[in-house]
Amino acid sequence: MADQDPVFQIQRVYLKEASLEQPNSPAILLEQETPSVDIQLAVGAAPVADGVFEVAVTATVQTKIQDKTVFLVEAKQAGIFEIRNLPEDQMGPIMGIACPQIVYPYLRGNVADLIQRAGFPPVHLAEINFQAMYEQQQVETAGAPSGTLPQ
Repeated sequence: MADQDPVFQIQRVYLKEASLEQPNSPAILLEQETPSVDIQLAVGAAPVADGVFEVAVTATVQTKIQDKTVFLVEAKQAGIFEIRNLPEDQMGPIMGIACPQIVYPYLRGNVADLIQRAGFPPVHLAEINFQAMYEQQQVETAGAPSGTLPQ
């Protein structure tokens, strides 16, 4: 029965997408004000093949001085995971908690590096409690009217 043993393996972790915009440079670089920073995170999962899934964590970092953007960084770090022979009720937590926890440190490093290479002090994304984030999404999904897809 070895072929029925649970399998959870990382196949690959990769930077799927990254972009940096500085729409108001160079004038905005002469400003002396401290910019505001807005950070948004999202997690997504999709099947790739039988028992193989891509899990991606996306970060959007936007800094502004008043209403002008200093820089906007969007990055998506993904991983390919082989997940087999797990009970269906464990698949959500695996893909919504365990996989993002593996991928996220790579995203943090890539975002900080990209911002620093653009000539700014690096923005270090905070540690994320993916279990709390997943549980919050479950609560929001449970409270959504039927027929509504979670965002």
